[in-house]
Amino acid sequence: MTTIDNDKVAMVHYRGTFPEDGEEFDSSHGAEPLGFLVGHKNMIPGFEREMMGAEVGEKREFTLTPDRAYGEKDDGAIQQVPRDQFPPEMPLEIGVMGAAQTEQGQQMQFTITDISDDIVTVDFNHQMAGKTLRFSVEVVDVRAAVAEEISHGHVHGAGGHEH
Repeated sequence: MTTIDNDKVAMVHYRGTFPEDGEEFDSSHGAEPLGFLVGHKNMIPGFEREMMGAEVGEKREFTLTPDRAYGEKDDGAIQQVPRDQFPPEMPLEIGVMGAAQTEQGQQMQFTITDISDDIVTVDFNHQMAGKTLRFSVEVVDVRAAVAEEISHGHVHGAGGHEH
């Protein structure tokens, strides 16, 4: 029996909820199962750790505190940006998400949290930072990863191989 382990490709159906109120923030149900390459940081650390050793057909439920999920909120990631630095076509409203490019060329997601006449406050924290998350996961399939997937560090295609 193949179980979830490093360098395996796991296909799972999952449902993510907030433990306080049971509100669902993410789910794969009604869509394709989620495939991820185990041991290559495709998933948040606690999710992968909790699924180790699971077999096809097994269901697991677990709760991840922020340190095992998206980390605590970092106040240093909240920045005040002059309004004229935003492209004119971007809607400036609280809750709008955007992406900025760093000097190294990386994309950083942000959420607008406050707007004044000439200053826009943006939060570069992950939207799930500081939150405790509950997952209900069912293992649909587990297979050995192919060498190309391991060298690239992620799954190719939903269930099969890309050529």
